[in-house]
Amino acid sequence: MFDSPLSASAYDLLGVDPTADTETLRKAYRLKLRQSHPDVGGDAAVFVQVQRAWESVGTVEARASYDRRHGFGEAAASSSAKGASAPEPEPEKPAWSTPAPPRPSARPDTRPRARSHGQPGGWRREKYLELIREWVGRGVEIPDPYAPHLVRSAPHEVRRLLADALAEEATAVIVSELGMGYTAWHDIDAGRAKLDHIVLGPSGLYGILSEDFGRPVRIKRGEVADVDGGPIATHVAALRAVGRAARVKFGGAIVVLPDDDVEHAIQEIGKVRGIPTAVVARSALSTVLRRGVTGTRPLGGTEVFEVRTRLQAAVRFA
Repeated sequence: MFDSPLSASAYDLLGVDPTADTETLRKAYRLKLRQSHPDVGGDAAVFVQVQRAWESVGTVEARASYDRRHGFGEAAASSSAKGASAPEPEPEKPAWSTPAPPRPSARPDTRPRARSHGQPGGWRREKYLELIREWVGRGVEIPDPYAPHLVRSAPHEVRRLLADALAEEATAVIVSELGMGYTAWHDIDAGRAKLDHIVLGPSGLYGILSEDFGRPVRIKRGEVADVDGGPIATHVAALRAVGRAARVKFGGAIVVLPDDDVEHAIQEIGKVRGIPTAVVARSALSTVLRRGVTGTRPLGGTEVFEVRTRLQAAVRFA
């Protein structure tokens, strides 16, 4: 949960400085736990976040690892000094340090993969690099544009680009594992907007939005509550624009969010502008794509081929 460029750090959630000593950290944890407990009127989502923050920094070993990964250099050094004179561990890289490949594997994998076109997260990665350099100042050398301390200090709109790029890359990895019966297009130009993903398979044709708001969200009246811009409505409009250009009809719209940020793993919210729509946790995406969204019509073999041909001819990448 703390690997998002938008999320508060474990220290922010506990309300302490990253250099706080162990006792201060423990007292802050106990206080936050009491304040956020649902039995006393606290927010259940915050209660869970506080517990996970403590899991990340509650022991010397966990805190040292967390600090190295998230760029809290001074705290990492002090934590290491408290332990035995063990060899200094290799610095851990943050989750966003390098783009995730569509087909990652620690060892050779010969299983058939989904067909994939385009570069997931590519447009937003490029935009992030452009804006982070503008923010730091032209002519100033940036050894690592993904350095945790730099990302944490950047303006929200810059961090948001990186968070969404990561979300798109994570979705692409999941889709690639669906098998050869599926085809995916990523980073599609939809005219005034961008469509993150199109996925075509036996269960139907879907437009997918990958999002990360850096915090738990709730869905009200078919939209993400307390978020400007109406992301679901904007996504459906982009989906319909691509459908018109390719002369295909999308069966459903899917919004994918990090597991920690949704109340339900699968939440079908009915039709948005006539298209069945579901908000799903990232870990549930493959299940939804295999079984389909309620109201979406499955596609037969010949029809899948025809739709794929039309999309291949019409899709333009952002």
